[in-house]
Amino acid sequence: MPTIVAVDIGGTQMRAASYNTERLEPIKQKKIPTLASEPGGMDRLIQVIEEVWPKDGIVEAIGLGSPGPLDPHTGYLLAPPNNPLWHNFPLAPNIMKHFGVKAYLDNDANLAGLAEYRFGAGKGHHNLLYFTVSTGIGTGVIIEDRLLQGYHGLAAELGHMIVDPNGPPCSCGFNGHLESFSSGPAIVKYVLGELESGTRSSLKRDGTITPREVAEAAHQGDVLAIKAYQRAGEYLGIGVATLLHAFDPSIVVFGGGVSQVGSLLFDPFNDSLKKHVFHPRYLEGLVITRAKLGDDAGLLGARALAEMKLKP
Repeated sequence: MPTIVAVDIGGTQMRAASYNTERLEPIKQKKIPTLASEPGGMDRLIQVIEEVWPKDGIVEAIGLGSPGPLDPHTGYLLAPPNNPLWHNFPLAPNIMKHFGVKAYLDNDANLAGLAEYRFGAGKGHHNLLYFTVSTGIGTGVIIEDRLLQGYHGLAAELGHMIVDPNGPPCSCGFNGHLESFSSGPAIVKYVLGELESGTRSSLKRDGTITPREVAEAAHQGDVLAIKAYQRAGEYLGIGVATLLHAFDPSIVVFGGGVSQVGSLLFDPFNDSLKKHVFHPRYLEGLVITRAKLGDDAGLLGARALAEMKLKP
């Protein structure tokens, strides 16, 4: 049977799996620590791939997912923030040279979106927007059944879309990006700033607050915590409204830890989306839903990438 090997390189773990292309479940699966700041990362990656390699040795292609920025056209990692030893690194060419099999690389958020389109919440849709709202905001875009990559391979970095040029600094250093309003750290940063200004809250000004603690406080009626998620939802609505105008999808899929808070985020999001979309036609038939694949999205996306590249 044809076999695909899929790899998901995360900040803390490298995961690999082998798949029979006729089944969703992996044949074998393995994970090891990434240890990104330590030498030997390539050896560890080769090791985890070898752990899932089929006994008959027949693999059609290898799909690789990694945090960006990266160039999917050349297979090079450009400057992954969690992997300083792999800047301007020929990841896919090195894997291809070692295993003698075609290897394809793309951004992990792109691949999570591709996975939801192929196997998850977006199955049956042809135009999809995917958001993971977590430590950052990662996105993937499917247009007419094609993964959007762009000229440089850097398309769909929509968490870095400017929603307010006078807004707070983003993790990337620029001001007013969607990520600087609606990611988990942005929510906490807003709360800490308000506490520093003297706003009263059940949350303590000790710098160790988590987005989950802010959500718990909001559910208990804390006004500042509620306001923090309202603000995050409002700007998320502004961002998605802009993207509806650009891409006109039939479905928007949300994953990531912050999206798990439910109505706390999505009630203000829905209000903001309706307010900022310039014509109600964009919302007719639009599905807004949660991701289905969870932690498997990265591996399944890498698998889908390899399968996509193998098609004539």
